[in-house]
Amino acid sequence: MELSRRAFTTLTGAAALTAALPTAARAAVPQAGSGAQAARHTVTFDRYSLVVDGERVPLWSGEVHPFRLPSPSLWRDVLQKMRASGYNAVSVYASWNYHSPAPGHYDFTGVRDLGRFLDMAAETGLYVIARPGPYINGETDAGGFPGWLTATSGHARTSDPDYLEYADEWLTAVNEVIAPRQYTKGRGTVVLYQLENEYASYVTSAAGRDYMAHMYAKVRADGIEVPLFHNDKGRNGYWVPGSFSTGDENGRYLYAFDGYPSASGNPPDWGYFGPGGAKGGSTASPDTPGFLAEFAGGWFDCWGGAVFAGRGYEGSRAERNAAYERRFYLTNLANGIKIHNVYMTFGGTSWGWLPAPVVYTSYDYGAAIDEARNLTSKIPPMKQIGSMLETFPDLARLDRAEDAAASSTSVRVYHLADPERGSHLYFLRNDTTGDAMCTLPVTTVAGTVTVPAAGGGLKVAAKDMKVLATNLSLGRRALLYTTAQPMWRATGPVQDLAVLTGRPGDPVEIVMKSSSRPTVTTAGGNAEAVHDPDAGTLRINAVLDGLTRVRVEGGDQEVPLTLLLADDTATTGLWPRTTDDGALLVSGPALVREARVDGATVHLTGDTTAPSDLEIWSPRRIRTVVWNGRRVPVTATGSGSLASRGRLAGPADVALPALTGWRYAPENPESRPEFDDGDWKVCDLTTTHSTTKVPAGQPAVLFADDYGFHYGDVWYRARVADASSAQSLALTYQTGTLGLLMAWWDGRPLGTHRLPTPTKDQSTWSTWSGTATFTVPADLRGDGPHTVAVLVRRMAHEEDGGANDAFKSARGLTAATLDGAPLTWRIQGAAAPDPVRGPLNTGGLYGEREGWHLPGFPDRQWTPVTLPHTDTRQGVAWYRTDFQLSVDRGTDASLGLTFTDDPSRAYRVQIFLNGWNLGQYVNDVGPQHTFVLPSGILDPRGRNTLALAVLSDGTAPAGPPQPTLTVLGLAAGGVPVEKVTSPVYTPGTIGTRH
Repeated sequence: MELSRRAFTTLTGAAALTAALPTAARAAVPQAGSGAQAARHTVTFDRYSLVVDGERVPLWSGEVHPFRLPSPSLWRDVLQKMRASGYNAVSVYASWNYHSPAPGHYDFTGVRDLGRFLDMAAETGLYVIARPGPYINGETDAGGFPGWLTATSGHARTSDPDYLEYADEWLTAVNEVIAPRQYTKGRGTVVLYQLENEYASYVTSAAGRDYMAHMYAKVRADGIEVPLFHNDKGRNGYWVPGSFSTGDENGRYLYAFDGYPSASGNPPDWGYFGPGGAKGGSTASPDTPGFLAEFAGGWFDCWGGAVFAGRGYEGSRAERNAAYERRFYLTNLANGIKIHNVYMTFGGTSWGWLPAPVVYTSYDYGAAIDEARNLTSKIPPMKQIGSMLETFPDLARLDRAEDAAASSTSVRVYHLADPERGSHLYFLRNDTTGDAMCTLPVTTVAGTVTVPAAGGGLKVAAKDMKVLATNLSLGRRALLYTTAQPMWRATGPVQDLAVLTGRPGDPVEIVMKSSSRPTVTTAGGNAEAVHDPDAGTLRINAVLDGLTRVRVEGGDQEVPLTLLLADDTATTGLWPRTTDDGALLVSGPALVREARVDGATVHLTGDTTAPSDLEIWSPRRIRTVVWNGRRVPVTATGSGSLASRGRLAGPADVALPALTGWRYAPENPESRPEFDDGDWKVCDLTTTHSTTKVPAGQPAVLFADDYGFHYGDVWYRARVADASSAQSLALTYQTGTLGLLMAWWDGRPLGTHRLPTPTKDQSTWSTWSGTATFTVPADLRGDGPHTVAVLVRRMAHEEDGGANDAFKSARGLTAATLDGAPLTWRIQGAAAPDPVRGPLNTGGLYGEREGWHLPGFPDRQWTPVTLPHTDTRQGVAWYRTDFQLSVDRGTDASLGLTFTDDPSRAYRVQIFLNGWNLGQYVNDVGPQHTFVLPSGILDPRGRNTLALAVLSDGTAPAGPPQPTLTVLGLAAGGVPVEKVTSPVYTPGTIGTRH
């Protein structure tokens, strides 16, 4: 291979373009400015990418929902982990039901402080994609609609003026938070804003077009000036620009779609390599950038664990693993996707009554950051791809290039090129179950070259994907081609740095311009360097094994190049960071959160999960290293780095107490005849806005929402004057998945009826109603009065994906007859919510209404018990204890509560930690057995109150086992944790006494 003088000039020119990056990568998120500087910020787009302040910025985004982590100080932990892991953006839903307990009432304080979350994202260096609905789905109760909206007039998600009045009210409130935090305003980093979500049902109707036009006009009127988009449910071409009237001639509307292809199949081609016609081009909207507003970063599991065969979210993470991410996400990039959001990146917890009908408490989702905030094995691909997009602007503008074919038919090749810079990208995908070896002809400035030149072939692992590149630059040195994926680079006065990556054991070949022979040294691995003076190239061949350090000095350049060849394992502990004073690369710790350069000193904060080495590369001269506030002795190495002379300490051990000292109290006094229900609401409504019709023969509406009870359990009571001939009590109810009903006659249990557990074929996923028929005991008939009491466990409102008001489907009793005759009922649900935990925290159990779940409740009169405890009664019993923690202040301990019991024992447990309802455990259904206890709600250095509300059907011995505290994650470092200050028990302030 011979490079002509013209080829040298062309390649050097391409290098000059890409090397023009400042030391801190150009794509790094700028800090918000103020005054005149802020006014200059712009966010636009063309068919290739988002353009921020005139620079192309591919967005590599992850979805996070702050409402699924009710401990605001931990938001910073998750955001810092994302930024360190290669993401440059975060996408965030705002859930209407989380912020609005009643019409006209909106709360954006405390755990609901959306503004604080957006500020943290800006401080962390992340752009924001804002998605406030009004409808969000997200496997949330009613798809995010507030419970009170179920009892209002107006067809939701249409131009019905009654609905728009409420939707506008919500948008006004949430946009007051979002608007000042737009990047264009200089205070925040919001660069995109979503209208509605997955809105397909009315795409061809005037009601739908008018609705979308109204949404557009409303948010613009609220001061939202960044580009708007809608998320199409699948790539249907719905709501592309021009689909509805915007009155906006500036072209500030994008088309976006979501994709959740089966992990067992092959990645679909969405754009450049996809079908033609209306859905062709780089997107279904050829003049806007390819935009995946949601792409599967996992998948949700359902009650019973049917989706992942009982494996829970580890099953999800195994199905959509690191190889899946590379194969599917790189295919997306090859198809022209430049705004790519991974749903979810941190799933969190659907605490309280937040989850939609089919999902259980955990919303881990199999995401790259698990529910306990641990970085998982799915992080390295995200870091590799995100860092590549950020530091190689060649990838921001790519067109499909001429087809290329590998020598193996098992390998599919996507070939793209940057028409401005002359660089070429080859995406090689293997969809077979065996590794493939091949060669590939690639386009370089020296002509077409078959790689690898040294023989041995390219390895593309089974069900995996890799990236090859040509005509890039590695700082001052021009790269002809690399068979290892470019990951990161930086340039400076002391040295240039670059990281190339791939799978462990992959053979790699890197060829760069070098007319004269440089000095090449290797540390930490084996690499062979061959200089070809005739071709004017330097070829480096290696097999990836950990972190191989290759130092190239002299030759054509005075400034040396440190080339790091990192396999996936090494990438786990490799942290590229950008500072105001230059770029850094850190190796060793489990996480590097922040980096700051002050003269010749670098200040780092981060985490270690075990004793760790520390090695730092910088393109500028540094001499001193400070880690988490303490100076670390370092020594200069031959590979251009500073290495610590000792190891960074790991986390301190955490001693967890056994949970003892339990106290027990049975409840459901509502089942007894003497209970006073005089202040309960009478079920006397005759009309409803529910989509469920009042059954024939029922004189009044029984639906709980119509009486203001929207979440959790609800009680009904009726009196029977004469039951001398009573035979059969029929109770029809609706609850959502896995709901149940319990009934009592004069305090005696009649039995429990429950809805089926979801199955793999999804045939029972929508079995959300049932009819229980009970025989009245002969010895309880006769002259009255008699009392009928019914407890209904409602699980959630339906979502409204079809825009058919499905979320207004009734919950609670729908019909009740005694021998065919209706009864008159009274109803009681949750008490007024406390101002911190909100309406999603509690339902209508007696103990919840009386504050039994709260710290400080006087339980000294309760019966002392030892767990496990057996209780054979039908109904509810409570167990309470306190425990003390003493976690070292320098340790981030993520703790959980684990239940282990015989699955034949049928009972359910609502778990209250310090008054917060952190989940529902269903022993005979599963699959969830461990529940995250987030710090901030949990006091890691203080006293905590645990209360368990146990619901059992009385058919067999049941009761809670001995739960155990469990360490789910442990790190030295973390972020400062603020205690979430919440109300404690105060007599007379809990709500109704009945």
